[in-house]
Amino acid sequence: EVGRDAGERTVARLNPRKAKTCAVPVIYDRRLAASLLGSFLGAINGSSVARGSSYLKDKLGGQVFAKGISITDEPHRIRGQASRPFDGEGLPTRTLELIKDGALTTWILDTATGKQLGMESTGSASFGIGSAPRPSSSNVTLSPGQRTRADMIAGLEEGFLITEMLGASINATTGDYSRGASGFWIENGEIAYPVTEATVAGNLIEIFANLEPADDLPLDRSVASPSVLVTGLQISGE
Repeated sequence: EVGRDAGERTVARLNPRKAKTCAVPVIYDRRLAASLLGSFLGAINGSSVARGSSYLKDKLGGQVFAKGISITDEPHRIRGQASRPFDGEGLPTRTLELIKDGALTTWILDTATGKQLGMESTGSASFGIGSAPRPSSSNVTLSPGQRTRADMIAGLEEGFLITEMLGASINATTGDYSRGASGFWIENGEIAYPVTEATVAGNLIEIFANLEPADDLPLDRSVASPSVLVTGLQISGE
């Protein structure tokens, strides 16, 4: 089954074209959408916020995603890859609703960053051999939406389905975002042809605000996201 899946993916990518330069809706395959979630987690990490180097440093309590979207950090998930009963400082862990109805509710904090920001630790410290504790997440999930990825594709007159990415240029202070990408061009609600050597660019604040999750949430990852549709991204190609 794995070999057949790999073969089908390879054949589908034969004879790719370069994307045209334009602004179109973009769908991130769920294997890659978690990278956007990772960029969000980095921005709400207490270390970044305390340094003032986060593009979300002024967004606590404000709307970051669309209403209806939630993101949770669940350290007590049964058999979760990052589950833990206590953090790296010995404090008990608890479920954190990082995003509730689209609004940012908390930072991810250990004791040190909590004191810097005048807040309590969220029980999110982790440690490595030879390093001091630092804030980190556990099992993070972006709530699934109502539409399937196929429905999202069918609803686009023109768009870009991203299935592979390479490299990254992300400004942690401003949220400016640029990554190399390849995948498939969408025309009239259908996959038209494979695309390579494209660059996707935008700003993460705007990306989060215009993000719609699909319903294909995987349950076997520590940072789990369904496929997502993002409008207003700039594609650079030919």
